[in-house]
Amino acid sequence: MCPHIFISGGVNIKELKINEEIRDKEVRLIDQHGEQLGVIPTARAQELANEAELDLVCVSPNAKPVVCKILDYSKFRYEQIKKEKEAKKAQKQINIKEVRMTPNIDTHDLEVKAKQASRFLSSGDKVKVSVRFRGREMGHTDQGRVVLNQFLEILGDKAIVDKKPKMEGRNMVMHLNPANDK
Repeated sequence: MCPHIFISGGVNIKELKINEEIRDKEVRLIDQHGEQLGVIPTARAQELANEAELDLVCVSPNAKPVVCKILDYSKFRYEQIKKEKEAKKAQKQINIKEVRMTPNIDTHDLEVKAKQASRFLSSGDKVKVSVRFRGREMGHTDQGRVVLNQFLEILGDKAIVDKKPKMEGRNMVMHLNPANDK
């Protein structure tokens, strides 16, 4: 189990063994210029790192023998943090937007809600469409299914049904994905 460093901004960097923390007898050494020096005793590798005024860093602890590099650890760690932040920025976050309706919604209101859902879908978000039943409306859940089907007809080919209409407590819920995903 490796200890972790938590940097502000939620970046999680696995801390590598450096210098005296490396307990293996022999290591495969790579010098500061990227050249392989072969398998040598850890003490000799540490001496070479000290001569270069750099750190001995275990970059591959699972290899046999472990692979160590001679480098400036603080600079290496800074670059790793930077790479992880860039990778995190490149990830696309998918948001789920919700559109709520009642089973006895008017046609114009339904069109307005569909237009709103269409905007969400065009921006790449998923949409959760829910019809809430109150009181005696629970006896007419079939009306909610009709409303959801009308909603789908209005959206046309802008949406793909991800999860078909299903009752969840007092709500009938349907999930939609943008059509341009597939």
